[in-house]
Amino acid sequence: MDFSSIRYDVDGRVATITLDRPERLNAIDQAMPGEVRRAVEAANDDAGVHVIVLAGAGRSFCAGYDLKEFAEAGRGTQAAVWDPIKDYRVMKRNTDDFMSLFRSLKPTICKVQGHAVAGGSDLALCCDLVVMADDARIGYMPARVWGCPTTAMWVYRLGAERAKRMLLTGDTIDGRQAAAWGLVLEAVAAERLDERVAELAERMAGVPVNQLVMQKLVINQALENMGLAGSQILATVFDGITRHSPEGRWFQELAEARGFHEAVEWRDSGRWIPEGGGPVG
Repeated sequence: MDFSSIRYDVDGRVATITLDRPERLNAIDQAMPGEVRRAVEAANDDAGVHVIVLAGAGRSFCAGYDLKEFAEAGRGTQAAVWDPIKDYRVMKRNTDDFMSLFRSLKPTICKVQGHAVAGGSDLALCCDLVVMADDARIGYMPARVWGCPTTAMWVYRLGAERAKRMLLTGDTIDGRQAAAWGLVLEAVAAERLDERVAELAERMAGVPVNQLVMQKLVINQALENMGLAGSQILATVFDGITRHSPEGRWFQELAEARGFHEAVEWRDSGRWIPEGGGPVG
């Protein structure tokens, strides 16, 4: 298959989808969400594949949306008159692409080194199992300004209080803390990450596909019954609002004027976000 932002490989009963923009820490561009979905569909259509592994090339799993493309270049913000449905259609498509990992009939395992942050955390948390390196970081920093996690998976994995702890601060935590809280399955030393994910994939690969599918569907249905789809609709609408609020427009203008690195540094530093936006200066 012809991909620009990912690689797709099959080895025995395991298909591996690799985010392949290492020079940008595998930041999400316009092509990546749809390519992930196409790869998941290919794995589900392949009778020989039992398990799907999602990985990232290089030193980081995924640093989120590519803010050089979306914030600095202004692609994530509409003109003064905002069309919420136009925005919703784009972001809901991306959300559904990410959720192809969750709704894949075959189990998905995410392998996280370096970072799974912002939109990268959405990708990781849509997988059935997440294994992190001890020193890897996960979090959703755009909760401070210019974002809302559209997959809404934080509360379903962490419960309400710890989800609020993460999303009301925009903090990140390391793999050890994420595993201790139950956000991810487990954390291992970075040098054992590949080995541990391969062990889990091989163990699952020995199970007949129909058994894997039935167990996963039952568990997923419990989350669906808790209102997952409705939460995602609300989160996707709110994500659009965050990018077009006065504070969201301030962040985008700061990124455009001074570069996204400076905008992100302000956002993540804990400095107050100017209420009502304010001048970029």
